[in-house]
Amino acid sequence: MTTALASAAATTNHQPQNPPAQELNPLLASLLEHIRNDPNARVTILQQLLGDSACRQLGIYPLPPGFKLSVVIPVYNEERWLAELVRRVQVVPIPKEIIIVNDCSTDGTPAILAQLEQQYDNIRVFHQPQNMGKGAALREGFKHCTGDLVIVQDADWEYDPAEYPKLIQPIIDGRADVVIGSRFIGESHRVLYYWHSVANKILTMLSNWFTNLNLTDMETCYKVFKREIIQSIPLKSNRFGFEPEVTAKIARKRKGQPRWRVYEVPISYSGRTYEEGKKIGMKDAFQALYCIIRYWIAD
Repeated sequence: MTTALASAAATTNHQPQNPPAQELNPLLASLLEHIRNDPNARVTILQQLLGDSACRQLGIYPLPPGFKLSVVIPVYNEERWLAELVRRVQVVPIPKEIIIVNDCSTDGTPAILAQLEQQYDNIRVFHQPQNMGKGAALREGFKHCTGDLVIVQDADWEYDPAEYPKLIQPIIDGRADVVIGSRFIGESHRVLYYWHSVANKILTMLSNWFTNLNLTDMETCYKVFKREIIQSIPLKSNRFGFEPEVTAKIARKRKGQPRWRVYEVPISYSGRTYEEGKKIGMKDAFQALYCIIRYWIAD
């Protein structure tokens, strides 16, 4: 036996090959804590295990230094869903601030918001003086954003915050200025109202005629913007007309500048029934149609 082999054999015979369990547990705990506190360290480890290409397909990539995402949540009478929704937003491993705008709720929502504001140091709550609608609440929320990117989040469980990484990825990669999530291009969704889906597709088609965009889901909640873009757009719609209005104004050609680059990303969707608190109805469909025409012809 050579000296090297003999030495290896002696080492094997007299020393354990693996650290004892009582030593291994603190090492694992320390590693897990490091990964938990440093998202980019987590990305590095996963890239080494899975490879860079696989990680990018899964939405695993490093964030720029100092990056922050602004999550804007309009809220009206969502006491049943709100606390759990905020928890789901908080566990997404992206540095973030959460801007919640209470649209004059009449249920237990204000008390829950007060509790959440005390519980988390990255939440700011603003209260509308009267019920004005989703569009007005979003306008108020956008004014207070300080993050690099801004995402719209409904206060129920229809949309999954776990999809934030893939929604912001085209902008982080430098390929897009605006990203829109689509419920109709390949992800799972809860089976619900047929005529709602028909109305969504008709409104999207009409919006595309005017904007010359080839979107599949104009009415979706999930829209991501560079902060300077959404804060520069003069928005006017108070209710659900926000969706066609912001789409028209994103698509509009800018004088002396290139058009904003718009990407669509597939998202899952867990719609709720009217008994569970769904608020949008046929009246809002006609309002959306009006907004499609109004905001393309004139501001």
